[in-house]
Amino acid sequence: MTGPHPDGPSQPIGPSQPIGPPPSTDPAPPTDQPPPSTDRPRPHDGQPSPAPPHGGQSSAPVPPQAGGWSAPSGPPPDAQDAGRFPPPGHPGAGPFPGPPVVRVPQRLSPKVLLIDPVRMLPSLLLPLVGVLFVGGFSARSYGYAAAGVVGAVVFAIIRWATFTYEIVGDRLETKRSLISRSVRTIPLERIRGVDVSTPPMHRLLGLTILKIDTGASGGEEEAKLAGITPEEAERLKAVLLRRAAEPEPHAPGEAAPAATGPRERPIIDVPRRWLLYGPLSGAYLLTPFAFAGGLVGLAFQWGDELGVSRDTAWSAGEWLWEHPYLLLALALLLVVAMPFAGGLMYAIFNWDFRLKRRDGYLVAERGLINRRSVSLESQRVRGYEIVDGLAERWVGVTRVWAIVTGLGDSETRGQLLPDVPRDVAFQVTADAIGPYHGDLRPHPPVARRRRLFRAVFPWLLAALLAAVAAWLTGAVLWWVLLVLLLVMAGVGVPLGLDRYASLGHGYDGVRLSVRSGSLRRAQAVVERRAVVGWRLRQTWFQRQAGVLTLIAGVGAGKGGYSAIDVSLPQAVGFPSEVTPEWLAPFLERTEP
Repeated sequence: MTGPHPDGPSQPIGPSQPIGPPPSTDPAPPTDQPPPSTDRPRPHDGQPSPAPPHGGQSSAPVPPQAGGWSAPSGPPPDAQDAGRFPPPGHPGAGPFPGPPVVRVPQRLSPKVLLIDPVRMLPSLLLPLVGVLFVGGFSARSYGYAAAGVVGAVVFAIIRWATFTYEIVGDRLETKRSLISRSVRTIPLERIRGVDVSTPPMHRLLGLTILKIDTGASGGEEEAKLAGITPEEAERLKAVLLRRAAEPEPHAPGEAAPAATGPRERPIIDVPRRWLLYGPLSGAYLLTPFAFAGGLVGLAFQWGDELGVSRDTAWSAGEWLWEHPYLLLALALLLVVAMPFAGGLMYAIFNWDFRLKRRDGYLVAERGLINRRSVSLESQRVRGYEIVDGLAERWVGVTRVWAIVTGLGDSETRGQLLPDVPRDVAFQVTADAIGPYHGDLRPHPPVARRRRLFRAVFPWLLAALLAAVAAWLTGAVLWWVLLVLLLVMAGVGVPLGLDRYASLGHGYDGVRLSVRSGSLRRAQAVVERRAVVGWRLRQTWFQRQAGVLTLIAGVGAGKGGYSAIDVSLPQAVGFPSEVTPEWLAPFLERTEP
């Protein structure tokens, strides 16, 4: 590569020759003159610096030296240049005073060696039991089993010794070096959130798990530190989520207030009595059936070891099938246990739910056995989604999720509120993200007919088939099924009307909102700046009815939120109202 030179033809530019103005041809200053003033003081050659009092830094001004050079005033250089210059001793740091700083990679807590072998036991249990059975519980088989346990412990020690993490400048590096060396680098600016959790065994040993999400790995975390102290987790959380804090307002001429640490403001502490709303959400209601299925699977897999053979378990199932009343009673018992088991699991996962704002982040904490803390950067929150089921609407409670850009596992990590009263949910969302002041506009009457048709016609068609079968066979079972299908068709009428009443869309000048659903009604409120495009979709049945589905493309959350069965004027007018500059070139204007 060559560049023009002001005094002659182009000359080659090599690695040792910088690109820029040529060096000055003026004679060099005398060697007894000190260098010109810079923004960093340097020790005087040949003159020892006076020691500061009490081992600290001297606050007395340094008198000018020969040649007019003096030390600059103001805060210490380390405070001025923190983050701009490499630390002393770092390659390329230059002749800065002070001892060299040695980078020391960090390891997980040694206490994690008590957790990893225990976590490996479920995967080792079956092979160890197999070794004991094959060996006839001899001394040799016990020796092989002990060797397997020792191998698991040694493997855990090797994993702990070969894993390190370190914050280097503006990035986090995790390294694992055993046979091959693996280095993962995560820029701090790409971090979308930090999740801190404390499972039971970690809590017993005073450890936590820190997970880092960048939004680039889908639902999986980008990095995981599974065994650090709570103090180290808080330190890393503060560093990984660091952002330039906005200065506090102050009067002109006054000094800005000094930073005293993280600024934290609570938004809501969910009362424990509101956990009684948990079964209404439908979450964890199938826990009794899952527990029963797990017991059946355990009986078939481990029945021989537990003294219950597979033939015995199969015979018990056949006996229950021959006694349907007992089977029906067992099913009813599981159904009755659904709200109790679901409410218990809901309380365990949402115990002491807290939402607060901390240094530009929304922090949600929850959990009884596994305490979890999730941080969401406020600048990346683009809106929220209010969700309620049919039973929740009857009681007047709702749940809230945040709509965040680049957030993995948003169904779990994006939850802002569990079941709370509806007016409380709107107050919290207005405080944490922003209010929505507009009204939702109704959809055309043809949308109501479509909701009723889809809620009633399938049951009527099935009832017609059951009536034909009952007339041909005369079996009582078909008549019972016919009655049940007619009842479901009758229930479909209010359900279809409720689905139509749930439809709506609106815009208040800052945020747009769309709503749909009945058994699970969701209303999304999205900032106008989050809209990245519009999409119109129309099925064959919608074309016959003259309606469309309008989808607002959003670079956050689910990626798009739909206004279902809108009319053609609404499909054109709503985007032109929200983003008029996008659609103006494509709209036809009639001349007056």
